[in-house]
Amino acid sequence: MRTRIKICGITRVADAEAALAAGADAIGMVFYDASPRRVSVDVARAIGELAPPLVDIVGVFVDPDDILLREIRREVRLDVIQFHGDESAERCAKCRLPYLKALRVRDDDVIADRVAQYPGARGVLLDTYSPAVAGGTGQRFIWRDPGPTVRPIILAGGLSADNVAEAMRTVRPFAVDVSSGVESAPGIKSHDKMRRFVDAVQAQDAEAATQSASSAV
Repeated sequence: MRTRIKICGITRVADAEAALAAGADAIGMVFYDASPRRVSVDVARAIGELAPPLVDIVGVFVDPDDILLREIRREVRLDVIQFHGDESAERCAKCRLPYLKALRVRDDDVIADRVAQYPGARGVLLDTYSPAVAGGTGQRFIWRDPGPTVRPIILAGGLSADNVAEAMRTVRPFAVDVSSGVESAPGIKSHDKMRRFVDAVQAQDAEAATQSASSAV
């Protein structure tokens, strides 16, 4: 199965265009005032309009209230909501859109047990725990195979073109999510780094498919 790719923290139309040209399956935009990657509504609206069908526009929120969600959804195309705070499964389900739940992973967490708390999620995103910030640290947690989980795993946290193949081999996620690992500055994407990241994911998928075919002979 092909590993899906989400490029998150997009704040500029040109960066969204470059991410799509590189082969991203999803564009993530952050609606959280404390984030250096917060996108303006006008830019978010323009990105939503340029993205083609079957590419998901993901709105990233941290413990949002209903008013904020309603306002952003009225102004911006959002296909999926990503909850990146301390939201419960019940809170997430109230958004009435497909949702992803981000979990900030500590090194001693039993990942499958935490994923099981969100059976209604389209997928669960694993990010690195930090006591100071909700995400976007650029740091990785200890990668390990989470075993069978009730929802697809999206791996985030410190990924780059240089380490994503190792991460994919270890965790075997449904998708990978990158933000700081393809930036030249917070919120400013490097078009070259995005292309190299997508290339690295695709190369690892090809290698895994070759190995699988060889073992089946």
